[in-house]
Amino acid sequence: MKIYIVGIGMDGGKTLTAEAGKAIKNADVIIGAKRMTEQFAASGKTVFESWRPDEIHAYINGCGKDSAAVLMSGDCGFFSGAKALVHQLTGYDTEIIPGISTPVYLCAKLGITWQDMQFVSLHGTDANIALNVRRNAKCFFLLGGNVTPADICRRLCGYGMSGVTVHIGARLAYPEECIISGPASELTDVSCDGLCAVITENPKPENCIRTGIPDSGFERGNVPMTKSEIRAVLASKLEICYNDTVWDIGCGTGSVSVECALAAYDGTVFAVDKNDEAAALTELNARKFGCDNIRVIRGAAPGVLNELPRPGKVFIGGANGNISAILDAALEDNNYPKTVITAVSVETLNEAAEAVKAHNMIPEITQISAVRYKKLGKHTMPDTQNPVYIIEGTFL
Repeated sequence: MKIYIVGIGMDGGKTLTAEAGKAIKNADVIIGAKRMTEQFAASGKTVFESWRPDEIHAYINGCGKDSAAVLMSGDCGFFSGAKALVHQLTGYDTEIIPGISTPVYLCAKLGITWQDMQFVSLHGTDANIALNVRRNAKCFFLLGGNVTPADICRRLCGYGMSGVTVHIGARLAYPEECIISGPASELTDVSCDGLCAVITENPKPENCIRTGIPDSGFERGNVPMTKSEIRAVLASKLEICYNDTVWDIGCGTGSVSVECALAAYDGTVFAVDKNDEAAALTELNARKFGCDNIRVIRGAAPGVLNELPRPGKVFIGGANGNISAILDAALEDNNYPKTVITAVSVETLNEAAEAVKAHNMIPEITQISAVRYKKLGKHTMPDTQNPVYIIEGTFL
């Protein structure tokens, strides 16, 4: 049986390629979601409505046809169900036929290029909207679920990017197509029906991943903060990946949370603190640095950790004597998360080292002592910072 997996473009009509049209014409049966198959109902061909790969596979197995065209919206290689379907159809003679994807169509309408664009799917998630826009000159958001264009604009305004240009495309290629452009601040109440996509343009993206951000960059309050030089070393020790899930236990002002979030720009940082002022400061600093991938958890660890996603990286900056219990929670149903702990007293150092050893890790201990210099009259004098122990847990 020959199976064509066909990208039908925006509407299956004027954006349908000649090759895609030929495959559909030659197929004995047309398969796809109702929105895609209904426009081919008059062809007289057998139509099976489904978007689920397992249902499509079962139907193909029993339909007795010689060929089928499975329709995919846009292009088969762009946030498409084609990937899962191809896996289901192993052993069949399959051919993938590309189509015109949403970003290609919308960029053509706007007269802008897309080769330098960051692509984000919001199907079933709110993702990291503000942080992606902060980092990239152009972002494309494929909407789905409960996220609307107005939600994106409100998020950008809440994270200090109200002036970013936003392009909204709704019902693209259909007769009721609507494209709206303007600064995020002017589109927070826009209402769009049906399928939507959003493109953002940020003229001043922050292209680097910052570490050791100056202390003066953070809102401080009366909460202790991990100093800049220590944060720079922690960033190296933690080895944050772009899609990591990170726990920051005892987040304080959120300075470590922010630096982890900037590195894990497609991941999530869970910042935990029982102190209400610390939690509020972390939220404030997350907004200041555009880090909407920080989730602030109010409460004491380890009690609040059970419901959190399993971490790939764990930083413990304040544990109130609960380091071992926190490690229990981090390691439950989890494979070897990278763990780094800081201590300022010998007692906490000993607690951390013993807890790390009890969890089948080798404690690698470093002491950092930074000296800054400041001007006093005619003289430049040292201003020594308190030394900090950094305990890195390495699995045996």
